[in-house]
Amino acid sequence: MIIRTANIKDLPILLDFEQKIIEAERPMDSTLKQTEKISYYSIEDYIKSDHTEVVVAEVDGEIAGSGYGQIRDRLDYFQQKQLGYIGFMYVKEEHRGKGVSQAIIQYLYDWFKTKDIEEIRLTVYDKNPRAIRAYEKAGFEKHLIEMRINLND
Repeated sequence: MIIRTANIKDLPILLDFEQKIIEAERPMDSTLKQTEKISYYSIEDYIKSDHTEVVVAEVDGEIAGSGYGQIRDRLDYFQQKQLGYIGFMYVKEEHRGKGVSQAIIQYLYDWFKTKDIEEIRLTVYDKNPRAIRAYEKAGFEKHLIEMRINLND
């Protein structure tokens, strides 16, 4: 397995991965538009950005997974001025359970360290226990719970 920085040539498969993520998450989030194509990320902009590292995992020359690490500014009341954020984690079905996501996360940890980032955060749906287990295996701990109500329901 090779983890590498994504490039513009990878964009078509990365855009497909994004749609697969959205497809998997739609049933977990009633606030997402359900019938039209949506996009979570500006992947092309992220690839070109200095503060975002988009990576892919290659297995036998095939792109098997993706993720990004992004440096985000924090509000003044936090100890650190910036934090790392991980998103766009996707692994093709046939490569799940083989350590692909763990390798991507480790690559991003190492990238964040070169940028002097001490804390990394991510968001995951509560209704996605498989992803939660993968993140916990990588050392993440639950920190905040976001709650919502729709007053029209």
